[in-house]
Parts: sequence; structure tokens; C-alpha cells
Amino acid sequence: MVASFAGEGETAARGAVLRGELLDAAERELHAYEPVLAAATDDARRAALSAASDAPLAIARAAAEVAELAAAMTERSKPALKGDAAAGALLAEAATRAAARLVEINLRGTPDDSRLAEAATLSERAARAREAAVPAPAR
Repeated sequence: MVASFAGEGETAARGAVLRGELLDAAERELHAYEPVLAAATDDARRAALSAASDAPLAIARAAAEVAELAAAMTERSKPALKGDAAAGALLAEAATRAAARLVEINLRGTPDDSRLAEAATLSERAARAREAAVPAPAR
């Protein structure tokens, strides 16, 4: 929304793509854990937990990028739009961290899974974006 009002067509278009990706991943996430609950063996449970990590990782990927776009909008937008852009960065960071945490929980039994490192990196990216968008108050 901020990008559209700020005349940032490319950013607004990318935001629309990310919104679609997030909606798709959220829909997949609704049912991603059902196979884990239905798993009858340890091997089936491990496989189901691995598969259940894909949707939240997709959410974390898209949300981290949203946080970065929102942070960029706090730099480039009109003063009247900066608050909305900052709020977007805060919400996107929260979504990134929550989704990354689900990945961590699902994959805790497979510490060498590269998705754990990716989830951590995405959380860090979102945090940096939020820090840029909403700097800590001076003390």
C-alpha cells in the first residue's frame, strides 16, 4: 500500500507478488502438520516434519523480503507514509520470526538440515530491516 501511494511501481508490484506467495504458503501451512499428527512410525514422523517445514520456510522467505521492502519505503516515502511502512516492517519481522521458529521446531531432530540456517538468516534479515525502519530511541 505504501509503495503504491509513494509512486514506487516496482516495489508495489513486487509487494503484490509477495502477497500472493504468502497467501499460497499460508494456505499450505493450514494442513502441513496433519501428516505429522497421523504418522505411525518414527521414520514417517521425521519425513512429515521435514515436509511440514516447507510452508513456514516459504512464509519466512517472503516475509523477510516484505520487511526489507517496508524498510526501504521508510527511507524513500513521504513523511505521512513512514508510519505505515514502519508498521509493515514490524509485522513482517514478526511473521518471519514466527515462521522461522516453526521451521526450527520441526527440524530440531535434524540439526544438519540447511533449512535451519536459512531460517536463522531470514530472521536476521527481517530484524535488520525492522531496525532500519524503526530505529531504537536515543537514550
